[in-house]
Amino acid sequence: MGSQYRLLTLFADGGFMMYPLVLCSMISVGVMIAKFFTLHIAHTGTNRVLAEVDELVHAGDVEGAIEICRATPGPASAIILAGLRRIQGKRLNEGELETSVATVGTIELGFLERGLVILATIANVAPLMGFLGTVMGMVLAFAAIEAAGNVDPALVAGGIKVALLTTAAGLVIAVPVNIAYNFFVTRIDQLIVDMEYGAQKIVNLAWDLDKDGKIEIIKKKDTRSPAAAAQAAPVAAAAPAEDAASAGEG
Repeated sequence: MGSQYRLLTLFADGGFMMYPLVLCSMISVGVMIAKFFTLHIAHTGTNRVLAEVDELVHAGDVEGAIEICRATPGPASAIILAGLRRIQGKRLNEGELETSVATVGTIELGFLERGLVILATIANVAPLMGFLGTVMGMVLAFAAIEAAGNVDPALVAGGIKVALLTTAAGLVIAVPVNIAYNFFVTRIDQLIVDMEYGAQKIVNLAWDLDKDGKIEIIKKKDTRSPAAAAQAAPVAAAAPAEDAASAGEG
């Protein structure tokens, strides 16, 4: 009860700037808790999903691999699921799989980074709010001296106390928020590696299935006109000859 009373007294003595600082602390705590559980769930089971999907796809059970990806949350599972849906159709255009995987990866990355802007903003703004409270406290202290007409330590102490409390509150909020921000950035970098590994895994599976004849990857056709293709052929053939001549002169 006594410590609670002291905290309320410090809050009251801190002045007006304590209200936005407390609001920043409450928002940052909520974002950090949500972000921690989100990133923890996103990383759980990634290696297991990659191994099971590889085994099932090679066994011809694409439906089973899709169900595993649906049941497992995380960006790597979402990327593999997007690729498996393309493979499920048995025919896909060249580059279609890579485009689909890249699109899903961009969406998942945006989801992973959600909330980081809030933490970065609070980590930068909280100390500035504390410094603003410091300035306001010093202004109050000098205003009290001006009104009294003499330098009385009791008059100055109130303004200095406000200055110290708001500065301390701003730093107390900013330090853990900054640590949490860097921790989350590191975790997201690890998840990006998982996403890249999952993307490479699904592309390799598509190549293997294409070689085995289980799916068909339709190659892109030359859309140029016959005249343009005929004009480009001599140029392409002359380029190696020019390179060889340059090498002989060198």
